[in-house]
Amino acid sequence: MDHSRVPVLEALLEFRRRGDVVYGPPGHKQGRGADPRVVDVVGAGVFASDVLSLNGLDDRRESQGVLTRAEELMADAVGADQAFFSTCGSSLSVKSAMLAVAGPGEKLLISRNAHKSVVASVIINGVEPVWVHPKFDAERHLAHPPEPDDVRRALRAHPDAKGMLLITPTDWGSCADIAGVARVCHDHDVPLIVDEAWGAHLPFHSALPAWGMDADADLVVTSVHKMGGAIEQSSVFHLRGDRVCPDVLKQREDLLGTTSSSSLVYATLDGWRRQMVEQGHELLETALGRAARVREAVAALPGLRLMGFETVEAGLTAELDPLRLTVDVRELGISGMQAAEWLRAHCHIDVGSSDTCRIGAQLTHADDDRTEELFVDSLRRLVESADTIEAKAPVRLPEPPDVLELEQAMLPRDAFFASAEQVPADEAVGRVAAEMLSPYPPGVPVVAPGEVITPAVVDYLRSGAAVGMLIPDAADPTARTLRVTAR
Repeated sequence: MDHSRVPVLEALLEFRRRGDVVYGPPGHKQGRGADPRVVDVVGAGVFASDVLSLNGLDDRRESQGVLTRAEELMADAVGADQAFFSTCGSSLSVKSAMLAVAGPGEKLLISRNAHKSVVASVIINGVEPVWVHPKFDAERHLAHPPEPDDVRRALRAHPDAKGMLLITPTDWGSCADIAGVARVCHDHDVPLIVDEAWGAHLPFHSALPAWGMDADADLVVTSVHKMGGAIEQSSVFHLRGDRVCPDVLKQREDLLGTTSSSSLVYATLDGWRRQMVEQGHELLETALGRAARVREAVAALPGLRLMGFETVEAGLTAELDPLRLTVDVRELGISGMQAAEWLRAHCHIDVGSSDTCRIGAQLTHADDDRTEELFVDSLRRLVESADTIEAKAPVRLPEPPDVLELEQAMLPRDAFFASAEQVPADEAVGRVAAEMLSPYPPGVPVVAPGEVITPAVVDYLRSGAAVGMLIPDAADPTARTLRVTAR
Protein backbone atom coordinates (compact mmCIF):
# COMPACT_ATOMS: atom_id res chain seq x y z
CA MET A 1 0.00 0.00 0.00
CA ASP A 2 1.06 3.58 -0.55
CA HIS A 3 1.94 4.78 2.95
CA SER A 4 2.76 8.26 1.74
CA ARG A 5 -1.01 8.79 1.58
CA VAL A 6 -2.85 10.15 4.62
CA PRO A 7 -6.57 10.02 3.77
CA VAL A 8 -7.81 11.93 6.80
CA LEU A 9 -5.23 14.70 6.53
CA GLU A 10 -5.81 14.94 2.79
CA ALA A 11 -9.57 15.22 3.33
CA LEU A 12 -9.00 17.93 5.91
CA LEU A 13 -6.80 19.87 3.51
CA GLU A 14 -9.42 19.49 0.80
CA PHE A 15 -12.12 20.74 3.18
CA ARG A 16 -10.09 23.85 3.81
CA ARG A 17 -9.30 24.29 0.09
CA ARG A 18 -12.96 24.18 -0.82
CA GLY A 19 -13.79 26.75 1.83
CA ASP A 20 -16.98 24.97 2.87
CA VAL A 21 -19.26 26.93 5.17
CA VAL A 22 -20.79 24.61 7.74
CA TYR A 23 -24.36 24.93 9.04
CA GLY A 24 -24.02 22.08 11.50
CA PRO A 25 -21.74 21.20 14.43
CA PRO A 26 -19.32 22.18 15.83
CA GLY A 27 -20.89 25.41 16.98
CA HIS A 28 -17.65 27.38 16.91
CA LYS A 29 -17.74 27.08 13.08
CA GLN A 30 -14.07 26.20 12.58
CA GLY A 31 -13.02 28.82 15.07
CA ARG A 32 -15.01 31.83 13.88
CA GLY A 33 -16.98 31.79 17.10
CA ALA A 34 -14.19 30.72 19.41
CA ASP A 35 -13.23 33.05 22.24
CA PRO A 36 -10.01 34.80 21.12
CA ARG A 37 -8.61 34.27 24.59
CA VAL A 38 -8.97 30.53 24.09
CA VAL A 39 -7.48 30.71 20.59
CA ASP A 40 -4.47 32.52 22.04
CA VAL A 41 -3.77 29.48 24.23
CA VAL A 42 -4.64 26.50 22.04
CA GLY A 43 -4.12 27.99 18.56
CA ALA A 44 -6.42 28.67 15.65
CA GLY A 45 -5.46 25.43 13.94
CA VAL A 46 -7.17 23.35 16.59
CA PHE A 47 -10.53 24.93 15.80
CA ALA A 48 -9.94 25.03 12.04
CA SER A 49 -9.28 21.28 12.06
CA ASP A 50 -12.31 20.41 14.19
CA VAL A 51 -14.57 19.08 11.44
CA LEU A 52 -17.31 16.46 11.35
CA SER A 53 -16.69 13.28 9.39
CA LEU A 54 -20.14 13.34 7.78
CA ASN A 55 -20.62 16.35 5.52
CA GLY A 56 -17.13 17.48 6.43
CA LEU A 57 -14.17 15.19 5.91
CA ASP A 58 -16.45 12.97 3.86
CA ASP A 59 -19.90 13.41 2.30
CA ARG A 60 -23.29 12.38 3.69
CA ARG A 61 -22.94 8.76 2.59
CA GLU A 62 -19.21 8.48 3.41
CA SER A 63 -18.77 7.55 -0.24
CA GLN A 64 -15.11 8.62 -0.27
CA GLY A 65 -14.23 6.08 2.39
CA VAL A 66 -11.85 8.50 4.09
CA LEU A 67 -11.76 6.75 7.45
CA THR A 68 -11.89 3.26 5.94
CA ARG A 69 -8.85 3.93 3.78
CA ALA A 70 -6.94 5.34 6.75
CA GLU A 71 -7.77 2.26 8.83
CA GLU A 72 -6.68 -0.06 6.01
CA LEU A 73 -3.32 1.70 5.87
CA MET A 74 -2.94 1.35 9.64
CA ALA A 75 -3.69 -2.37 9.49
CA ASP A 76 -1.14 -2.85 6.74
CA ALA A 77 1.49 -0.89 8.67
CA VAL A 78 1.31 -3.11 11.76
CA GLY A 79 0.52 -6.51 10.26
CA ALA A 80 -3.16 -6.69 11.22
CA ASP A 81 -6.02 -7.90 9.07
CA GLN A 82 -8.15 -4.96 10.11
CA ALA A 83 -7.78 -1.83 12.21
CA PHE A 84 -10.43 0.39 13.74
CA PHE A 85 -9.80 3.93 14.97
CA SER A 86 -11.33 5.05 18.26
CA THR A 87 -11.44 8.60 19.56
CA CYS A 88 -12.35 7.74 23.16
CA GLY A 89 -9.04 6.33 24.31
CA SER A 90 -8.22 2.73 25.11
CA SER A 91 -10.39 2.95 28.23
CA LEU A 92 -13.33 2.63 25.85
CA SER A 93 -11.54 0.44 23.31
CA VAL A 94 -10.80 -2.26 25.83
CA LYS A 95 -14.44 -2.25 26.93
CA SER A 96 -15.52 -2.78 23.32
CA ALA A 97 -12.94 -5.56 22.86
CA MET A 98 -14.16 -7.39 25.95
CA LEU A 99 -17.80 -7.03 24.89
CA ALA A 100 -16.92 -8.59 21.53
CA VAL A 101 -15.63 -11.74 23.24
CA ALA A 102 -17.74 -12.27 26.37
CA GLY A 103 -21.22 -11.13 27.31
CA PRO A 104 -23.33 -10.98 30.46
CA GLY A 105 -22.84 -14.02 32.69
CA GLU A 106 -20.03 -15.43 30.58
CA LYS A 107 -16.50 -15.99 31.89
CA LEU A 108 -13.41 -14.14 30.73
CA LEU A 109 -9.87 -14.65 31.98
CA ILE A 110 -8.37 -11.30 33.00
CA SER A 111 -4.98 -10.29 34.36
CA ARG A 112 -5.65 -9.03 37.88
CA ASN A 113 -3.19 -6.16 37.38
CA ALA A 114 -5.65 -4.65 34.91
CA HIS A 115 -6.35 -0.94 34.66
CA LYS A 116 -9.57 0.33 36.23
CA SER A 117 -11.09 0.66 32.74
CA VAL A 118 -11.00 -3.14 32.46
CA VAL A 119 -12.80 -3.58 35.77
CA ALA A 120 -15.28 -0.94 34.62
CA SER A 121 -15.97 -3.08 31.57
CA VAL A 122 -16.56 -6.11 33.79
CA ILE A 123 -19.15 -4.03 35.66
CA ILE A 124 -20.79 -2.68 32.51
CA ASN A 125 -21.20 -5.93 30.62
CA GLY A 126 -21.77 -8.26 33.57
CA VAL A 127 -19.01 -10.68 32.63
CA GLU A 128 -17.79 -13.11 35.28
CA PRO A 129 -14.07 -12.40 35.68
CA VAL A 130 -11.64 -15.24 36.21
CA TRP A 131 -8.66 -13.39 37.65
CA VAL A 132 -5.28 -14.62 36.44
CA HIS A 133 -2.84 -13.41 39.03
CA PRO A 134 0.34 -11.72 37.84
CA LYS A 135 3.79 -12.57 39.07
CA PHE A 136 4.44 -10.47 42.15
CA ASP A 137 7.92 -9.02 42.52
CA ALA A 138 8.31 -8.76 46.29
CA GLU A 139 11.66 -6.99 46.11
CA ARG A 140 10.27 -4.17 43.96
CA HIS A 141 6.71 -4.51 45.23
CA LEU A 142 5.14 -4.53 41.78
CA ALA A 143 3.34 -6.98 39.54
CA HIS A 144 4.70 -8.40 36.29
CA PRO A 145 2.40 -10.03 33.70
CA PRO A 146 1.11 -13.57 34.25
CA GLU A 147 2.84 -16.41 32.45
CA PRO A 148 1.50 -19.03 30.01
CA ASP A 149 1.30 -21.66 32.75
CA ASP A 150 -0.89 -19.33 34.82
CA VAL A 151 -3.28 -18.99 31.89
CA ARG A 152 -3.21 -22.73 31.22
CA ARG A 153 -4.21 -23.52 34.80
CA ALA A 154 -7.03 -20.99 34.66
CA LEU A 155 -8.40 -22.38 31.40
CA ARG A 156 -8.29 -25.92 32.72
CA ALA A 157 -10.20 -24.82 35.80
CA HIS A 158 -12.66 -22.79 33.70
CA PRO A 159 -13.03 -24.53 30.32
CA ASP A 160 -16.17 -22.48 29.63
CA ALA A 161 -14.21 -19.21 29.60
CA LYS A 162 -14.68 -17.27 26.37
CA GLY A 163 -11.12 -15.88 26.12
CA MET A 164 -8.28 -14.11 27.87
CA LEU A 165 -7.42 -10.45 28.39
CA LEU A 166 -3.70 -9.90 28.90
CA ILE A 167 -2.17 -6.57 29.95
CA THR A 168 1.27 -5.94 28.47
CA PRO A 169 3.41 -3.88 28.73
CA THR A 170 2.57 -2.94 32.29
CA ASP A 171 2.72 0.67 33.39
CA TRP A 172 6.26 -0.05 34.58
CA GLY A 173 7.49 -1.54 31.28
CA SER A 174 7.53 -5.28 31.97
CA CYS A 175 6.13 -7.39 29.14
CA ALA A 176 4.39 -10.75 28.88
CA ASP A 177 5.23 -13.79 26.80
CA ILE A 178 2.41 -12.99 24.40
CA ALA A 179 3.22 -15.81 21.99
CA GLY A 180 3.21 -18.33 24.83
CA VAL A 181 -0.11 -17.11 26.18
CA ALA A 182 -1.56 -17.06 22.65
CA ARG A 183 -0.57 -20.71 22.14
CA VAL A 184 -2.33 -21.69 25.38
CA CYS A 185 -5.47 -19.78 24.42
CA HIS A 186 -5.55 -21.19 20.91
CA ASP A 187 -4.99 -24.72 22.21
CA HIS A 188 -8.26 -24.18 24.07
CA ASP A 189 -9.83 -22.54 20.99
CA VAL A 190 -10.41 -19.16 22.63
CA PRO A 191 -9.14 -15.75 21.54
CA LEU A 192 -6.46 -13.67 23.21
CA ILE A 193 -7.13 -9.96 23.67
CA VAL A 194 -4.05 -7.89 24.46
CA ASP A 195 -4.45 -4.56 26.21
CA GLU A 196 -1.24 -3.15 24.74
CA ALA A 197 -2.06 0.44 25.58
CA TRP A 198 1.62 1.19 26.25
CA GLY A 199 2.83 -0.60 23.11
CA ALA A 200 1.81 1.42 20.04
CA HIS A 201 5.49 1.86 19.11
CA LEU A 202 6.39 -1.82 19.32
CA PRO A 203 5.67 -2.80 15.67
CA PHE A 204 8.25 -0.39 14.32
CA HIS A 205 11.57 -1.65 15.70
CA SER A 206 12.82 -5.21 16.15
CA ALA A 207 14.83 -4.35 19.29
CA LEU A 208 11.61 -3.58 21.16
CA PRO A 209 9.47 -6.24 22.89
CA ALA A 210 7.16 -8.39 20.81
CA TRP A 211 4.16 -6.70 19.22
CA GLY A 212 0.87 -8.49 19.84
CA MET A 213 -0.01 -8.99 16.18
CA ASP A 214 3.40 -10.53 15.55
CA ALA A 215 2.94 -12.84 18.54
CA ASP A 216 -0.38 -14.34 17.36
CA ALA A 217 -2.75 -12.30 19.51
CA ASP A 218 -6.25 -12.09 18.05
CA LEU A 219 -7.19 -8.56 19.10
CA VAL A 220 -4.80 -5.85 20.25
CA VAL A 221 -5.80 -2.47 21.68
CA THR A 222 -3.27 0.36 21.67
CA SER A 223 -3.26 3.90 23.03
CA VAL A 224 -1.32 5.75 20.37
CA HIS A 225 -1.23 8.87 22.51
CA LYS A 226 0.85 7.10 25.17
CA MET A 227 4.02 6.12 23.29
CA GLY A 228 3.13 7.31 19.79
CA GLY A 229 2.63 10.64 18.11
CA ALA A 230 -1.14 11.15 18.15
CA ILE A 231 -3.07 13.37 20.54
CA GLU A 232 -4.81 12.28 23.74
CA GLN A 233 -7.68 9.78 23.36
CA SER A 234 -6.14 8.27 20.20
CA SER A 235 -6.72 4.53 20.23
CA VAL A 236 -6.76 1.70 17.69
CA PHE A 237 -8.15 -1.85 17.66
CA HIS A 238 -6.04 -4.29 15.64
CA LEU A 239 -7.67 -7.55 14.58
CA ARG A 240 -6.31 -10.72 13.02
CA GLY A 241 -7.90 -14.05 12.22
CA ASP A 242 -11.49 -15.15 12.74
CA ARG A 243 -11.69 -15.86 16.47
CA VAL A 244 -13.17 -12.39 17.01
CA CYS A 245 -15.83 -11.36 14.50
CA PRO A 246 -15.02 -7.92 13.05
CA ASP A 247 -18.71 -7.11 12.59
CA VAL A 248 -19.38 -7.86 16.25
CA LEU A 249 -16.38 -5.78 17.32
CA LYS A 250 -17.53 -2.84 15.23
CA GLN A 251 -21.05 -3.18 16.61
CA ARG A 252 -19.82 -3.21 20.21
CA GLU A 253 -17.64 -0.16 19.59
CA ASP A 254 -20.61 1.60 18.05
CA LEU A 255 -22.64 0.78 21.14
CA LEU A 256 -20.15 2.45 23.48
CA GLY A 257 -18.37 4.98 21.30
CA THR A 258 -19.20 8.57 20.55
CA THR A 259 -21.25 9.61 17.55
CA SER A 260 -19.18 12.81 17.43
CA SER A 261 -15.73 11.46 16.66
CA SER A 262 -12.86 13.92 16.75
CA SER A 263 -11.27 14.74 13.40
CA LEU A 264 -8.23 15.89 15.37
CA VAL A 265 -7.76 12.36 16.72
CA TYR A 266 -8.33 10.76 13.33
CA ALA A 267 -5.91 13.12 11.60
CA THR A 268 -3.10 12.61 14.11
CA LEU A 269 -3.55 8.83 14.04
CA ASP A 270 -3.30 8.93 10.25
CA GLY A 271 -0.22 11.13 10.30
CA TRP A 272 1.52 9.09 13.00
CA ARG A 273 1.11 5.91 10.94
CA ARG A 274 2.78 7.58 7.94
CA GLN A 275 5.60 8.88 10.12
CA MET A 276 6.29 5.45 11.62
CA VAL A 277 6.23 3.61 8.30
CA GLU A 278 8.54 6.13 6.66
CA GLN A 279 10.81 7.07 9.57
CA GLY A 280 9.87 4.90 12.55
CA HIS A 281 12.87 2.59 12.59
CA GLU A 282 15.33 5.47 12.46
CA LEU A 283 13.44 7.52 15.06
CA LEU A 284 13.16 4.59 17.45
CA GLU A 285 16.79 3.61 16.89
CA THR A 286 17.73 7.08 18.11
CA ALA A 287 15.35 6.79 21.06
CA LEU A 288 16.80 3.41 22.05
CA GLY A 289 20.31 4.82 22.01
CA ARG A 290 19.14 7.71 24.12
CA ALA A 291 17.47 5.35 26.57
CA ALA A 292 20.65 3.32 26.92
CA ARG A 293 22.61 6.45 27.84
CA VAL A 294 19.97 7.59 30.31
CA ARG A 295 19.84 4.15 31.90
CA GLU A 296 23.60 4.11 32.36
CA ALA A 297 23.60 7.58 33.90
CA VAL A 298 20.67 6.90 36.25
CA ALA A 299 22.12 3.57 37.37
CA ALA A 300 25.23 5.43 38.55
CA LEU A 301 23.26 7.78 40.82
CA PRO A 302 23.34 6.74 44.50
CA GLY A 303 20.04 5.98 46.16
CA LEU A 304 18.22 5.24 42.90
CA ARG A 305 17.44 1.78 41.63
CA LEU A 306 16.49 1.53 37.98
CA MET A 307 14.51 -1.53 36.92
CA GLY A 308 16.46 -3.17 34.13
CA PHE A 309 16.97 -6.40 32.25
CA GLU A 310 17.87 -8.24 35.43
CA THR A 311 14.11 -8.77 35.75
CA VAL A 312 14.17 -10.73 32.49
CA GLU A 313 17.26 -12.69 33.50
CA ALA A 314 15.60 -13.60 36.80
CA GLY A 315 12.52 -14.86 35.00
CA LEU A 316 10.25 -12.24 36.53
CA THR A 317 9.14 -10.93 33.15
CA ALA A 318 9.49 -12.14 29.58
CA GLU A 319 10.71 -8.83 28.15
CA LEU A 320 11.26 -5.22 29.18
CA ASP A 321 10.61 -2.07 27.19
CA PRO A 322 13.88 -0.10 27.48
CA LEU A 323 12.07 3.16 26.77
CA ARG A 324 10.15 2.86 30.04
CA LEU A 325 12.21 4.09 32.99
CA THR A 326 11.09 2.75 36.36
CA VAL A 327 13.17 4.25 39.16
CA ASP A 328 12.83 3.09 42.77
CA VAL A 329 13.58 5.98 45.17
CA ARG A 330 13.04 4.33 48.56
CA GLU A 331 16.75 4.33 49.41
CA LEU A 332 16.58 8.13 49.37
CA GLY A 333 14.17 7.96 52.28
CA ILE A 334 11.28 9.38 50.28
CA SER A 335 8.32 8.02 48.35
CA GLY A 336 7.83 8.09 44.62
CA MET A 337 4.98 10.52 45.15
CA GLN A 338 7.29 12.92 47.00
CA ALA A 339 9.92 12.54 44.29
CA ALA A 340 7.38 13.40 41.58
CA GLU A 341 6.20 16.47 43.47
CA TRP A 342 9.77 17.67 44.12
CA LEU A 343 10.78 17.21 40.47
CA ARG A 344 7.75 19.21 39.30
CA ALA A 345 8.27 22.01 41.82
CA HIS A 346 12.05 22.37 41.55
CA CYS A 347 12.97 21.09 38.07
CA HIS A 348 9.72 21.68 36.17
CA ILE A 349 9.62 18.13 34.86
CA ASP A 350 6.54 15.92 35.12
CA VAL A 351 6.99 12.17 35.34
CA GLY A 352 4.36 9.85 33.94
CA SER A 353 3.55 8.00 37.14
CA SER A 354 4.55 7.61 40.75
CA ASP A 355 3.60 5.48 43.69
CA THR A 356 4.88 4.71 47.15
CA CYS A 357 8.07 3.12 45.88
CA ARG A 358 9.01 4.64 42.54
CA ILE A 359 8.58 7.06 39.69
CA GLY A 360 7.94 6.07 36.11
CA ALA A 361 9.07 8.03 33.07
CA GLN A 362 9.11 7.33 29.35
CA LEU A 363 11.33 8.24 26.47
CA THR A 364 9.91 8.35 22.95
CA HIS A 365 10.98 9.37 19.47
CA ALA A 366 10.08 12.93 20.51
CA ASP A 367 12.91 13.29 23.02
CA ASP A 368 16.11 15.11 22.12
CA ASP A 369 19.49 15.93 23.66
CA ARG A 370 17.99 18.67 25.81
CA THR A 371 15.29 16.48 27.36
CA GLU A 372 17.78 13.65 27.84
CA GLU A 373 20.17 15.88 29.76
CA LEU A 374 17.36 17.55 31.69
CA PHE A 375 16.00 14.22 32.96
CA VAL A 376 19.36 12.95 34.18
CA ASP A 377 20.28 16.31 35.70
CA SER A 378 16.92 16.53 37.48
CA LEU A 379 17.37 13.09 39.04
CA ARG A 380 20.87 14.08 40.10
CA ARG A 381 19.45 17.16 41.82
CA LEU A 382 16.81 14.99 43.46
CA VAL A 383 19.50 12.73 44.90
CA GLU A 384 21.48 15.70 46.18
CA SER A 385 18.40 17.29 47.78
CA ALA A 386 16.65 14.20 49.12
CA ASP A 387 17.69 14.88 52.70
CA THR A 388 15.89 18.24 52.56
CA ILE A 389 12.56 16.61 51.72
CA GLU A 390 10.41 16.21 54.80
CA ALA A 391 10.10 12.62 55.93
CA LYS A 392 6.55 11.31 56.02
CA ALA A 393 4.98 8.37 57.77
CA PRO A 394 5.59 5.15 55.84
CA VAL A 395 2.89 3.60 53.69
CA ARG A 396 2.05 0.15 54.97
CA LEU A 397 2.45 -1.93 51.82
CA PRO A 398 0.42 -5.14 51.65
CA GLU A 399 1.98 -8.43 50.66
CA PRO A 400 0.44 -11.29 48.67
CA PRO A 401 -2.22 -12.53 48.86
CA ASP A 402 -3.66 -9.28 50.26
CA VAL A 403 -2.40 -7.23 47.34
CA LEU A 404 -3.41 -9.50 44.47
CA GLU A 405 -5.61 -12.38 45.55
CA LEU A 406 -8.59 -11.02 47.43
CA GLU A 407 -11.62 -13.26 47.78
CA GLN A 408 -14.25 -12.60 45.09
CA ALA A 409 -17.51 -12.90 47.03
CA MET A 410 -19.82 -11.31 44.44
CA LEU A 411 -19.69 -10.53 40.76
CA PRO A 412 -18.31 -7.00 40.28
CA ARG A 413 -21.49 -5.85 38.55
CA ASP A 414 -23.74 -7.19 41.31
CA ALA A 415 -21.63 -5.58 44.03
CA PHE A 416 -21.35 -2.24 42.25
CA PHE A 417 -25.11 -1.91 41.83
CA ALA A 418 -26.08 -3.49 45.14
CA SER A 419 -27.52 -1.56 48.05
CA ALA A 420 -24.49 -0.07 49.75
CA GLU A 421 -23.40 1.84 52.79
CA GLN A 422 -20.42 3.99 53.71
CA VAL A 423 -18.74 2.66 56.85
CA PRO A 424 -15.57 3.51 58.80
CA ALA A 425 -12.63 1.74 57.21
CA ASP A 426 -12.00 -0.49 60.23
CA GLU A 427 -15.59 -1.70 60.05
CA ALA A 428 -15.19 -2.48 56.33
CA VAL A 429 -12.78 -5.34 57.03
CA GLY A 430 -14.47 -8.59 56.05
CA ARG A 431 -17.15 -6.74 54.09
CA VAL A 432 -17.70 -6.83 50.33
CA ALA A 433 -16.49 -3.76 48.43
CA ALA A 434 -19.14 -1.87 46.45
CA GLU A 435 -16.63 0.45 44.77
CA MET A 436 -13.32 0.44 42.98
CA LEU A 437 -10.30 1.70 44.90
CA SER A 438 -7.54 2.50 42.44
CA PRO A 439 -4.47 4.49 43.52
CA TYR A 440 -3.64 6.62 40.51
CA PRO A 441 -1.48 6.55 38.53
CA PRO A 442 -1.24 3.83 37.36
CA GLY A 443 -4.89 3.16 38.23
CA VAL A 444 -4.85 -0.57 38.96
CA PRO A 445 -7.60 -1.33 41.50
CA VAL A 446 -6.35 -2.52 44.87
CA VAL A 447 -9.93 -3.55 45.51
CA ALA A 448 -12.55 -4.28 42.86
CA PRO A 449 -16.28 -4.38 43.56
CA GLY A 450 -17.27 -7.77 44.92
CA GLU A 451 -13.95 -8.45 46.62
CA VAL A 452 -13.65 -8.92 50.38
CA ILE A 453 -11.73 -6.13 52.10
CA THR A 454 -8.81 -7.23 54.27
CA PRO A 455 -7.02 -5.48 57.15
CA ALA A 456 -3.87 -5.15 55.04
CA VAL A 457 -5.78 -3.37 52.27
CA VAL A 458 -7.32 -0.92 54.74
CA ASP A 459 -3.90 -0.19 56.26
CA TYR A 460 -2.41 0.38 52.82
CA LEU A 461 -5.14 2.70 51.57
CA ARG A 462 -5.40 4.76 54.75
CA SER A 463 -1.65 5.13 55.24
CA GLY A 464 -1.22 5.95 51.56
CA ALA A 465 -4.00 8.53 51.43
CA ALA A 466 -2.57 10.18 54.54
CA VAL A 467 0.67 10.97 52.70
CA GLY A 468 -0.81 12.03 49.37
CA MET A 469 -1.87 8.89 47.50
CA LEU A 470 -4.57 9.78 44.97
CA ILE A 471 -7.61 7.48 44.99
CA PRO A 472 -9.93 9.30 42.58
CA ASP A 473 -12.61 6.64 42.20
CA ALA A 474 -13.27 6.22 45.93
CA ALA A 475 -16.41 7.77 47.37
CA ASP A 476 -14.13 8.95 50.17
CA PRO A 477 -10.67 9.69 48.71
CA THR A 478 -9.21 9.85 52.22
CA ALA A 479 -10.07 6.14 52.70
CA ARG A 480 -11.27 6.90 56.22
CA THR A 481 -14.56 5.37 55.14
CA LEU A 482 -15.22 2.75 52.48
CA ARG A 483 -18.33 1.87 50.46
CA VAL A 484 -19.46 -1.72 51.03
CA THR A 485 -22.52 -3.75 50.14
CA ALA A 486 -25.32 -3.51 52.69
CA ARG A 487 -25.78 -6.45 55.00
